[in-house]
Amino acid sequence: MIDVRVPDEQEGTKAVVRAWLKRIGDTVALNDPLVELETDKVTQEVPAPGAGVLSEIVLDTDAEAVPGALLGRIDSGGSPAKAGAQTEREARVPDAAPQALRATGPLPSQGHESRLSPSVRRACQQHGIDPARLTGTGRGGRITRDDVDRALAGGDMPATSAPGDIAHDRMRVKIAENMVRAVTDAPHVTALFEADFSAIAAHKAALAASGTKLSYTAYFVKAAAEAMAAAPAINGRWEEDRIGVSPTIDIGVGTALGDKGLVVPVVKDSGALSLEQIGARLDDLTARARAGQLTGADVSGGSFTISNHGVSGSLLAAPIIIHQGQAAILGIGKLQKRAVVREVDGQDAMVIRPMAYVTLTIDHRVVDGHQTNAWLTRFVEILETWPAA
Repeated sequence: MIDVRVPDEQEGTKAVVRAWLKRIGDTVALNDPLVELETDKVTQEVPAPGAGVLSEIVLDTDAEAVPGALLGRIDSGGSPAKAGAQTEREARVPDAAPQALRATGPLPSQGHESRLSPSVRRACQQHGIDPARLTGTGRGGRITRDDVDRALAGGDMPATSAPGDIAHDRMRVKIAENMVRAVTDAPHVTALFEADFSAIAAHKAALAASGTKLSYTAYFVKAAAEAMAAAPAINGRWEEDRIGVSPTIDIGVGTALGDKGLVVPVVKDSGALSLEQIGARLDDLTARARAGQLTGADVSGGSFTISNHGVSGSLLAAPIIIHQGQAAILGIGKLQKRAVVREVDGQDAMVIRPMAYVTLTIDHRVVDGHQTNAWLTRFVEILETWPAA
């Protein structure tokens, strides 16, 4: 027998079994997608660790899945014929979908079906659902896995929902639980500075003219990594007997997913990367986040987080909830041209500059006010004195 276990490396929040992609008695090959796990950050497929026949499911749908837990077993010498009688779970799968949603024949391979993600396609096949009978709530009307789950529950929306209500999905519930836990455990305090983006805007424009396109977020990650030298505890965490400071600077970047909330992919070892390398990592992580292709490793291990909430129009957000296990989170507000006072030829003058508010929300158990201000002072200084390209 080959044990199928929950991966040890995953985000530090509770995971649940979302769906099995194979049924007991199904033949599986090495690395076949076997079961989906879901946290508040990602949906992760667990591949088959060996070939054979799925002989046992230990943790079924909605069961909590802690790292290392036994999910099921594969019989490496088995065959579908040897799998024996159906289990209770197998017997109920064909009847899982309401009659009005069941497919009357093989699922189509063209047209509507070709727009389904692999996860949605497998779920429809597993439960005998005709995807043409579902209402898609994803971008452009695409059918999501949550649409399939709602259909299995008995309809497009739960019966308890009033018109206009939005039903909770698993990710939203877990985000809510984590937010409450974070503000309960850590005393949040926010400091506010403002930054002049003239230098990085000029640098960004010069690079774009030579063919290298970078987002402002790449500059924020680079500047945040360099600012850690001013107050190393910002890159730390509260522990019962000490303040633990991470040996590497691993910066998470909040990435909005529309109505699904957000995920926080992590740029690992940011302090060792060039600006261009950070930009390339961000492009890759952001694209995979919006395509639903992040792995547990992509969102785990962060030591600090940046929330660039200004991209959606917010001037100021405070406090921004600190990611659990971290000491601080940086907030970047909307970039605006504003009138500011600058010294020109020895005289005060009103000038127009691209400005944004920047905040640092801290866990006051870990970081004090002078460390917070020292970090923000250095962060702003780096942005405002960025050398020309």
